[in-house]
Amino acid sequence: MTSATVASASGPAGEFSGVRVLVTGGTKGIGAAVALRFAEAGADVVVAARTPVDEPPTGRFVAADIATADGTATLAAQATHMLGGVDVLINNAGSQTHIPGGALDAADDDWYHDLDTNLMSAVRLDRALLPGMIAQNRGVIIHITSGQARLPGAASLPYAAAKAATTVYSKGLANEVGKHGIRVNTVVPGLIQTPAVTRRLDQITADSGQDAETARRQLIDRVGIPLGRPGRPADVAELVAFLASDRAAFITGSQYAVDGGSIPTV
Repeated sequence: MTSATVASASGPAGEFSGVRVLVTGGTKGIGAAVALRFAEAGADVVVAARTPVDEPPTGRFVAADIATADGTATLAAQATHMLGGVDVLINNAGSQTHIPGGALDAADDDWYHDLDTNLMSAVRLDRALLPGMIAQNRGVIIHITSGQARLPGAASLPYAAAKAATTVYSKGLANEVGKHGIRVNTVVPGLIQTPAVTRRLDQITADSGQDAETARRQLIDRVGIPLGRPGRPADVAELVAFLASDRAAFITGSQYAVDGGSIPTV
């Protein structure tokens, strides 16, 4: 391993051999796909989520609510104990408060909830694990944000603002810790076929009385995806794996969209 990165580009089968990875929100959707991608390439992976699961995707699991300071401290301590340290941190956990009435109906608690679950969870976990990365003079942190950071929805403004703040924080952190051989980047998924999106489509179908395919097509058209389909969790996982590898050894402080072209600006 070089001082600036944590994995050698030796091919998918072993590119992360010996690398210690923590993935938050790692039991389903994008997080589970990311965890499996690392594990299949030889990494030692711990996944975390608020709700316990019977079969975590990579075997090692920590239940913790990282929207709270105590939950973050618990996760950092347990993951460090289980892995002996963390080389790659994927801050994927988050949640979105749906506010049909828009910004004027968003209470303080709605704002605090989305800031805690999307921004402060990453800030606290980074702060807890960065000393270990600094001591070994290498590490990778990847923040998973959202296209809403650039195209905020009327019913989810606190979420969009929290994700936008995470992008700015990520850039500033990258500038600060680069001298320690630590790279920090942001991944911006678009509409990805996760369980949450499936539930959303089911609700649209039920509310409208339309068939599932019509509801799916209308959602794709509303989002505006030039490729004409939602992404797969594996699409995001592949980008995350690239950014964590030596193939991206000179990439830090940047953000990368995996959205089928749905962000309509340069």
